[in-house]
Amino acid sequence: MEEIHPAPAGKAEEGLTTSQPSSADATAVAPSPAATPTADIADPDGESAFGAYSMFDEAERPASADDSVPPMLRRINSPADLRKLPAAALPQVCADLRRFLIDSLAENPGHFASSMGAVEIIVALHYVFNTPDDRIVFDVGHQAYAHKLLTGRRDLFKSQRTLGGLSGFPNPMESDYDTFMAGHASNSISAALGMAIADKLTPGCENRKTVAVIGDASISGGLAFEGLNNAANNPNDLLIILNDNEMSIDDNVGALHRYLSELSTSLRYNNLRKRVYDFFRTKGYIGDNGKGRILRFNNSLKALISKQQNIFEGLNIRYFGPFDGNDVEKVVKVLGEIKDMKGPRILHLHTVKGKGFPKAEQDPTTWHAPGKFCAATGERVKLANPDPRQLWQEVFGETLVKLATDNDRIVGITAAMPTGTSMIKMLKAFPKRTFDVGISEGHAVTFAGGLAAAGKHPFVAIYSSFLQRAYDNIIHDVCIQNLPVTFCIDRAGLVGEDGVTHHGLFDLVYLRCIPNMMIAAPMDAPTLRSLMLTASMHDGPMAIRYPRGKAPAESSPVLPKVLSPGKSRCLTSVEGAKVALLSIGEIGNEAAEAARRLNADGIACEHYDMIWLKPLDEEAMQRIAARYDFIVSVEDGAREGGFGSAVSQWLDEWHTGHKQTHIPTHVTLGIPDKWIAQGSVPQLRALAGIDADSIESAVRKCFGK
Repeated sequence: MEEIHPAPAGKAEEGLTTSQPSSADATAVAPSPAATPTADIADPDGESAFGAYSMFDEAERPASADDSVPPMLRRINSPADLRKLPAAALPQVCADLRRFLIDSLAENPGHFASSMGAVEIIVALHYVFNTPDDRIVFDVGHQAYAHKLLTGRRDLFKSQRTLGGLSGFPNPMESDYDTFMAGHASNSISAALGMAIADKLTPGCENRKTVAVIGDASISGGLAFEGLNNAANNPNDLLIILNDNEMSIDDNVGALHRYLSELSTSLRYNNLRKRVYDFFRTKGYIGDNGKGRILRFNNSLKALISKQQNIFEGLNIRYFGPFDGNDVEKVVKVLGEIKDMKGPRILHLHTVKGKGFPKAEQDPTTWHAPGKFCAATGERVKLANPDPRQLWQEVFGETLVKLATDNDRIVGITAAMPTGTSMIKMLKAFPKRTFDVGISEGHAVTFAGGLAAAGKHPFVAIYSSFLQRAYDNIIHDVCIQNLPVTFCIDRAGLVGEDGVTHHGLFDLVYLRCIPNMMIAAPMDAPTLRSLMLTASMHDGPMAIRYPRGKAPAESSPVLPKVLSPGKSRCLTSVEGAKVALLSIGEIGNEAAEAARRLNADGIACEHYDMIWLKPLDEEAMQRIAARYDFIVSVEDGAREGGFGSAVSQWLDEWHTGHKQTHIPTHVTLGIPDKWIAQGSVPQLRALAGIDADSIESAVRKCFGK
């Protein structure tokens, strides 16, 4: 199979079209036609699944001739161009960036509110620091669109989050300015600290600057605190920018959020402290060895006088702020003052999520990723014929409320995603039994283990790619003790436009090997309801995975029923069939369509919805192995170690243990052992070979057709 990757930048550029000019009013910009780059899917060089992005030659690129690009932005092809401007011009640069973002994202949706709020921070960073030699490390890429526009990707931006286009997140394989992968929260401090210390250890790089940008929600994650602790205990000059918009996707929760909202420190005080420190150091009264003691004494004195303790300075990390992060000239001034300071420091900036677009400012949760909208009015585009089917997470949320109504042991847990997972329904119905723990997936799982140990039955709803962060907690704090915790794994499988950092491809693999864990995946909404009911009565850990998007339509409501673990169902029975299609989860709908076509064309094919990965249906597998010449397994997950691997392992053991002479040929369809870039789910399924066409083709090949 060919690797799945975006086109090189040069080829993508050829497919761009021009759009209509923008008005001067950032809230009344006419939407432009979508521009989609051509996608070159072939990979003659066998490079990574991201493809071979060409780096942008900033010195040679002319100013854009595209009339849709606002005038000031048209002159900026790189941060070097930005740094040629007077500081007084930066507010207009920010205004032009917002106009461009509104125009582009109205037609080609993406993460809107976060990037609108971070414009001034990004402009100031590229203005003050010598990027890309100086590094900016972003924590989650939701906020980084202005960064892409300033670093040579403006003319490609309308291809972002599309097949063959730009990634929606910073990606080092896309640009030299993208210093580290930024798809999951809380990692920027640790990564940037590693870079900063590496420079200290590299002759000639000692004065290179590294900046970590982290949000107020992300800094509540455990990894961020581990990074802060390490930063305080190793020589480094790391600068941390805390982008505090008082939001993640939903409202922030927790004591740290409340603390940040109240924290204040005077810049005048910090400047005075620096001058006093520099004076005593030049006089020889203070050396590096005594710096920590002086800093700790100073912090204690400051806390005593102000009656306010600063958590960062308690860690010996200099703190500045908070300042208005949407005042670009102020941010530039402060960055200039602290840029060359030694030692770790943190700059606290308050920003407004959705800044510059009133509807996004008023409702930042909805406008985190609003889909298409009218740039002039702010009205979100509604489909002419809306799809009546329910989202998978809505089925989950409604079912959980019904189960919790009848069973007071049930509690709900999510990690900063109550709306995204529909745990919000449980939160509204049972606020005292529902917990949003913030961006703390490991804590969410161990917290669930504690609740279960004390007699409750937690349902933990977390996206598949984020649950990866809690792997040890699942093993140590739930499964070893065989505790009744149900993991409802949302966004399992290919998720589409969010791309490589968000695909949920590994949960079947990383859960399958854990003792005591049962694993199931529904093909339709009634099966999801039944699996949740089954889980609520199971006295041990169980995982239920389901994808992003909408579940298949239901002809009539079906009441949930308790399912027998490890029991599949045959959906298509055909006399004389020589091939069995085995699917698990929602991808079974693609297999069902392939089976329908094959049977209509005279190729007898039977389709089994296996439902359970663990335990596997042993009884059904014995019939299947004895009856069919060919078995084709299909999964929307990593092929290595997943459902297909479980089927192959079972067949090997069955053949060896029972000395069978009949050995069916097994073909495994799943996500190949490559990183998968962004694109629509149908596009990616086709490229990965798990859509109906690919499944049909695989069966035909079994018969040489």
